[in-house]
Amino acid sequence: MESEEQRDEREWLISYITIPLSTAIILANMVIIVGILCNRQLHNTPNYFFLSLLVADLCTGAALPFIPRMALERSLNFHACLLVHTFPNFLFLSYLFNLVMVHYERYLCIVSPLHYSQSWVHRCFPVALLAAWVPPLLYASLPAFGWNEWNQDDVDANGTFNHTLNHTAGCAVDSLDGDGMCSYRKVFPKAYIYLEVYGLLLPAIFLIVGMTARVLWITRKQLRDICKLHRAAVRDQAWVGEQRLNVRYAKCVAAVSLVFLLCWVPYITYVNVTLKWLKTDGKSQNCTMHIILSCTGIGSMAIIPFILGLANRQYTDPARKVLLKLQDCWHGMRGCTDTQH
Repeated sequence: MESEEQRDEREWLISYITIPLSTAIILANMVIIVGILCNRQLHNTPNYFFLSLLVADLCTGAALPFIPRMALERSLNFHACLLVHTFPNFLFLSYLFNLVMVHYERYLCIVSPLHYSQSWVHRCFPVALLAAWVPPLLYASLPAFGWNEWNQDDVDANGTFNHTLNHTAGCAVDSLDGDGMCSYRKVFPKAYIYLEVYGLLLPAIFLIVGMTARVLWITRKQLRDICKLHRAAVRDQAWVGEQRLNVRYAKCVAAVSLVFLLCWVPYITYVNVTLKWLKTDGKSQNCTMHIILSCTGIGSMAIIPFILGLANRQYTDPARKVLLKLQDCWHGMRGCTDTQH
């Protein structure tokens, strides 16, 4: 068992890491959401998919302070315990499904631009949107329908545990002692966790990476064709134009690689470390490291939509105009002050 001081330190650590991340994610998504809603030219199917992703990311940012707390055992009643574990899991899964849908929609647009309007994603937009929200909801709700590690004797008729403690019992990755505490391990069985990781999370990540690599390969091939036409049309300036295109492509590859390293690698590391702890069934030697990995892994993954939004200047035009007006007002106030002096 851990002391009250240790519990407070871990709660403080979670708040110290997640609150700034959560605030930044929420504000960044709000900026891009307002930018899309204020520009009628952006009211089309691709941007509706991206808007759905932003909403899911905003919800994930709001739930971010609660996700690392799933690694701590707490004294909660049965229904509250289900809610604090399944609802953040639903938000995160919906974010991941929306991210896959956005990449898939853009992948179809680049791979077959002439047939994009005939694709099911474009023609059946409500169905595609439901596909990004309903499966995560159904899967996240499975523990509430009985797929959990509770026994009937652990919960009474009022939905409270028969055995409660006044302090936390450590990380949820630790082995359980049958004390009736609310924990991650009691809500999600091992089979559920492995199915989510190997059946949903990792395949989704590999799918996104595969589609991105395919788009880069197609872009490289088109770049070579453009360079050939450029050499044939303008021989004197062919080298300059080709060099600019190659530099832009190199920047694109570097940006994609940087996003993968900063956003995906921390989350993949967190998942692998968590699975390693689950396989051992022993006491976790470093619960603090688990908290840090979960905060940074999920937080870094949640900034991907903001990075994608920065690639389109139309999304950030309203915010840019507001900043320019504030800058003009600030310079005007400083000019008036200097004139008075």
